[in-house]
Amino acid sequence: MRTKQIHHISNPEEFKQQLLLWSQQFDAVVWLDSNNYRHHQLQYDAILAVDEFTSIQIDYENAFDKLKEYQKITNDWIFGYLTYDLKNDVEALSSANFDGLGFPDLYFFQPQKLFLLKGNSLEIHYLKMVDDEFEADLKAIQKCHLEHYRRQNIFCLKVASETSRKVSDLPIKIHLRIHKDEYFEKVNTMLNHIHRGDIYEANFCQEFYADETQINPLETYNKLNRISKPPFATFFKMNDKYLLSASPERYIKKEGQTITSQPIKGTAKRSENADEDAKLKAALERDIKERSENVMIVDLVRNDLSKTAINGSVKVKELCKVYTFNQVHQMISTIQSKVSSDISPIDILKTTFPMGSMTGAPKISAMKIIEELEETKRGLYSGAVGYFTPEGDFDFNVVIRSILYNETNQYVSYSVGGAITAKSDPLKEYEECLIKAKAMREVLEN
Repeated sequence: MRTKQIHHISNPEEFKQQLLLWSQQFDAVVWLDSNNYRHHQLQYDAILAVDEFTSIQIDYENAFDKLKEYQKITNDWIFGYLTYDLKNDVEALSSANFDGLGFPDLYFFQPQKLFLLKGNSLEIHYLKMVDDEFEADLKAIQKCHLEHYRRQNIFCLKVASETSRKVSDLPIKIHLRIHKDEYFEKVNTMLNHIHRGDIYEANFCQEFYADETQINPLETYNKLNRISKPPFATFFKMNDKYLLSASPERYIKKEGQTITSQPIKGTAKRSENADEDAKLKAALERDIKERSENVMIVDLVRNDLSKTAINGSVKVKELCKVYTFNQVHQMISTIQSKVSSDISPIDILKTTFPMGSMTGAPKISAMKIIEELEETKRGLYSGAVGYFTPEGDFDFNVVIRSILYNETNQYVSYSVGGAITAKSDPLKEYEECLIKAKAMREVLEN
């Protein structure tokens, strides 16, 4: 079905930028960049999938069953996303909050052209119907240069309009969907639920947005990625809808019979002073509240993985390990399981979705309370972007630390959240949200 070529790349970092520039001519783009992060068992340094051949774009009703059929029929690489609102397919839930973005609940596509970069080795996988374009595409990619793009705003083979050349210079006014006093009230309501025993923990999120706003998606993504350099960075384009993500978190990965989930719970700010930064990291490692948040989600993930796992195979490989990123220190746990070869990869997703780090425990009760208290439909935020291989393996991130953009509606959005537990202080939770939002706000307002 696909023709494969392997090429040596002398300067991978430069080539990555050229590849991303070249991709802008297509209506369907998924770009995944590890930023050379070495701790998360990433199979490739960067992946680009472009040029939709087939696709599936649906709402939540029977979404996982339809995805299972599509994945089985294509039996190929497919790339796309799962929105948080697929919870309504998994459980008897609903999503009635405001949605300014309008992303479909689920979208995957089979790319005609696929690039897999690892070190200095580039694998190119083209569908046979376009494999005569290898040479011309490589030449075009190598002609793409960032300075040329900045001077003329040419998306390589496609000239952008005068309007889009200037949009990055327009001021952007960020609004809060939930203001500070209202945030405190809502957190206290959630704490009442916890004290009554309705839930142990819930992830409560708030949206920051700008309407009647235009941005340059590629420049915005590049700025966000330079600030954060996370292991699960994503540039996603579906016609007029964009995801610009600096996610540090893996949702779930399947490699052969091994399933790996790596939830993040626990955040501390960074300091430019090395001694102070080390103290902040050490304090997070010792923080009883943060560790308890993480352990609760680990228990939830263990339970989710057990639904498809071989008996006795669910193991916690790493508990509450603190990793350092450009913007923050994060507490991450790693849970693994083994599955039999006859388990559908879609069933593994369905029985673990939405991810525990973005819901709470017990999961269904937490999701109901979240829907009542939040003001915005989450959509792709706190969903997942990733891919399936022809062998049925997959890897998906968690969509956090991300900017979402509907170009037609001129609507820009980013959301942040935190885990509310019995020991939560509303002011500290609010301050943690501002720390998480810092990179997105800087990128948009500057």
